[in-house]
Amino acid sequence: MYKKEDWQPMDATLKALSAKAHWVRKEMFRLHQREPETRIASSLSPIEMLTALYYGDLLKFDPKDPHWPGRDRLILSKGHGVISIYPILADVGFFPVSELEKIGGTDTFLSAIPDAIIPGFETTNGSLGHGVGVGCGMALALRAQKSESQVIVINGDGEMNEGSVWEGIMFAGHHGLDNLMLIIDDNKYSMLGAQKRVMGLDPMAKKLEAFGWNVVEMDGHDMAATHQSLKQIWNVRDGRPRAVISHTVKGVGVPELLDNDLCHVSTLKSERVAEILADLEAQEPKGDA
Repeated sequence: MYKKEDWQPMDATLKALSAKAHWVRKEMFRLHQREPETRIASSLSPIEMLTALYYGDLLKFDPKDPHWPGRDRLILSKGHGVISIYPILADVGFFPVSELEKIGGTDTFLSAIPDAIIPGFETTNGSLGHGVGVGCGMALALRAQKSESQVIVINGDGEMNEGSVWEGIMFAGHHGLDNLMLIIDDNKYSMLGAQKRVMGLDPMAKKLEAFGWNVVEMDGHDMAATHQSLKQIWNVRDGRPRAVISHTVKGVGVPELLDNDLCHVSTLKSERVAEILADLEAQEPKGDA
């Protein structure tokens, strides 16, 4: 969604969103092929939610004016999933698509961990556990300014093990920051392995509700359910911060990454990426993206 008065809403039909998510997935694999240091498994799980946010007539932004005061602030706290958002930022116009080909080089701002110098990024991300706290500060400031903008923080479920995250959750609930939304990429694995063994978070929804949050859950790989769930809670302002638990699969679509304790740091060889890209090309949705 753009700020200009003559902006045209993007085609948010399910067919268009699904085609766009497919395109993002292909571009993401190409980025991993160019820069193997990127985290492929972590980047596969949030594709649908990011597609819905940027192409589903939800997020307010202006690529020609990245610091437009009326924008919504999106914080990708799980910075290791960044190659799922690089193609989107280029596609909507924050920087040229050709920049994607330079990832990892010395002549680009694109790397395995995002930096605030990247057009479209609000914060430097990499050290986990800070997104919610920073988001709380932004939300509190926006409310003081009587702004209609909101703050969206995307966390990984492994990041939810950080105590600082729960301090922010408690703060947001206490102060009724209903202009803050936390989307949790609940893909069941962290860097140390399966979450249920490392530090189980269930029942996550009840924990958040106990801190005064309005919580919804969704199938994060169902494009229709993802868009509808986000759309349904997007403009809710009932005095409670909002949380969306997105149930996803880490490494979805790549068999060797599934149920793999080391999937977080796994790198796919260039030849394997080429095979996956060939399969994705064969599955190309009909119609324009």
